[in-house]
Amino acid sequence: MSTTNRLLTAIVILMTLAALYFAKDVILPVVLGLLLALTLGPWVRWLSRRGVPASLSAALLILGFAGLIGAGALVLRGPVINWFDDIPRISFELRDKLRGVTESMAAVQDASKQVEDLAKGGEDSINTVVLQQPGLLTAAVSNLASFITSLVVGLILALFLLSTGNLFYIKIVESFPRFGDKKRALTVIYEIEKQMSRYIVAITSINAALGIAIGGAMYLLNMPYPFVWGLAAFTLNFLPFLGGIVGTLGVGAFAIVHFDSFYYAMLAPIAYQSLTAVEGQVLTPVLLGARMQVNAVAVFLTVIFWAWLWGIPGALMAVPILVLVKVVCDHVPALSTFGNFLGGRAIEPVPQEPKTVVPAS
Repeated sequence: MSTTNRLLTAIVILMTLAALYFAKDVILPVVLGLLLALTLGPWVRWLSRRGVPASLSAALLILGFAGLIGAGALVLRGPVINWFDDIPRISFELRDKLRGVTESMAAVQDASKQVEDLAKGGEDSINTVVLQQPGLLTAAVSNLASFITSLVVGLILALFLLSTGNLFYIKIVESFPRFGDKKRALTVIYEIEKQMSRYIVAITSINAALGIAIGGAMYLLNMPYPFVWGLAAFTLNFLPFLGGIVGTLGVGAFAIVHFDSFYYAMLAPIAYQSLTAVEGQVLTPVLLGARMQVNAVAVFLTVIFWAWLWGIPGALMAVPILVLVKVVCDHVPALSTFGNFLGGRAIEPVPQEPKTVVPAS
């Protein structure tokens, strides 16, 4: 019986993964809407306790969130467009400056091809047709358009969920037959809301500070488009581990083309990586360490998994989903082992010195 249960569990997991992958266009905006509703839920209830109707507060929060994104896009539209227009020129000049390296790599590839041809012997050559893949910019624009569509649908869903007040939570609680399960479900929901809201607010503030610092550093180093690099740092830092690497490589490529001195050009990526390291090793653990105890291995594996499953949107939502799963595991006894694996390092108590007892004279 246990073997059968394991096989059924494995089949259910595989079918769930397949559904998540092939139904991405439907499930992604739903998950995004639920995460937004959980993040903004405490604010809606706070306004409701002060006499603001849930529908009005939900509309104000969603419209404010969308307006903030739209205003930022409008302000930075010109610099970002100029930045994208310069990418082909930067790519050409970068290839020209790194011609020696690329020629060495081409020589290695040619040698490998010759060895492979010798290994084949005198076999007849087979003509192959290579389909040209879409360029990087084309793929990026396509993914951005898809994510914007998912974001709009997610905002509408979050608006409906928040407008109903506690109705959605009541329906979830009513689905459990026992009072203890009802109480636990409500506790889990409120804990998820609290942790999600704290994480989103804290990480957004941290990323904004990092973006300002990197934009200022790029300005002092006379890098082109310093404000765009600050915006890129703010956005990319929502991708744990991967965002800092991508930003450092991008800054390095632009710096090599822009500056004549290679050594001076290296100051820009070094400054970017140093500020990102300070944020990741000092600022974020101090502000989030006590609130969100999740180990780095779990975060890394989660980001890789959701990036593989849903691409960049999945990587952006990986940590909020991990926070949700961690809270559920902490409140469900059957999942406590998995929750303990996701948790961070426990704080060990400071050993106390043994007290010396002075014998009475």
